[in-house]
Amino acid sequence: MAVRQDTIWERFLSPVVRLLIDEDGLRRYADSINWEKESDRYRRDDVIIPSYYSNQNFHGIAGGYLNSDAAVTYDPVTQYVLPPNEGIVRQALVDAVQVKPRRILDLGCGTGSTTLMLKQAFPDAEVIGLDLSPYMLVRAEDKARNAGLEIVWRHGNAEKTGLRDATFDLVTASLLFHETPDAVSLAILRESFRLLVTGGQVLILDGNQKTLRQLEWLNDVFEEPYIREYAASSTEANMGAAGFEAVRSQDVWWINQVTSGIKPIATENVRHYTPTSVDNNDLEGLGSPAFGIMA
Repeated sequence: MAVRQDTIWERFLSPVVRLLIDEDGLRRYADSINWEKESDRYRRDDVIIPSYYSNQNFHGIAGGYLNSDAAVTYDPVTQYVLPPNEGIVRQALVDAVQVKPRRILDLGCGTGSTTLMLKQAFPDAEVIGLDLSPYMLVRAEDKARNAGLEIVWRHGNAEKTGLRDATFDLVTASLLFHETPDAVSLAILRESFRLLVTGGQVLILDGNQKTLRQLEWLNDVFEEPYIREYAASSTEANMGAAGFEAVRSQDVWWINQVTSGIKPIATENVRHYTPTSVDNNDLEGLGSPAFGIMA
C-alpha cells in the first residue's frame, strides 16, 4: 500500500517536524541495533497479526508498525503532535488512576512511553507492556533500561492476550483505539474486563471523539485509516457494552480524552488467587490480589 502524499501531514506538517528532529542521531541509533535479532527475542509464534494492523499504513509509515523505522521515529514525531505537550497528555491517564494497583497491563504499549510513566507512578506494581509489534517492544525495553525501570514486555494481541482471568488491577491503553476498527476496540474492552479483578479499573487515553466529530479537518491531518470510525463511535458506550460501570470521560486539552470504567464488584462467585512470581517469558499463570481485595 503506497503512502498517500495528499494528506495534510505529508504536505505541510511532516516537513516542519523533520526540521525539528535530529535525523542523523536517529539514523545512528537505528544502526546501533540489530533489530531482527532483538525483535526475535519477543516474537511469539502463537501471536497472529490481524489484517487490519498489517495491511495499513499508520502516520504515513509504509508497513505500519511492523518495522524498525516505526520504532525509531515514533517518539520524535509524537512529541510534536500531542498538544500542548506529550508528557502532559499521557500524565492525564496516570492522574486518572483510582485504584492502588499491584499489577498493571498496558495494552498497545508501543515504545512504552505511558508504560514507563505508570511504573514510575507505581514503583511497587508489576507492570506489563503488550504490543503487536516486536520492533516497538525493542525500543520500549531500551527506554526502560536507560530509565532503570523493571518492566515486562510481551508480544501479543490486545484483543486476545492469552493471559488468565482476573489477574490485573489496572488495564490501560494510550492512543490505541483510533488505530483500530470499532469492533476491535470493543473486543479489547471485553478482554480488559476479563483480565481485571472485580473492582479493577480500565483507562483509555485517545483523541477526543466529540472534537473529532465537530472538526472534520482534524481527521485529515494524519494518515489514520480508522480515525473516522473512531470519531463516530463512543468509547463510553463501548465500555458499557463490555460490562463496565461508573463510566466517564474527561477532556484533555480539548483534543484528547481519558475514559475510565470500573469492573463491578460481584456479590457471588468471587474468585480467589494467591500471588505468584513473574516469568517474563510466560505470564499465563499470573495471579493477582487487588488493592486489599482478594478476587
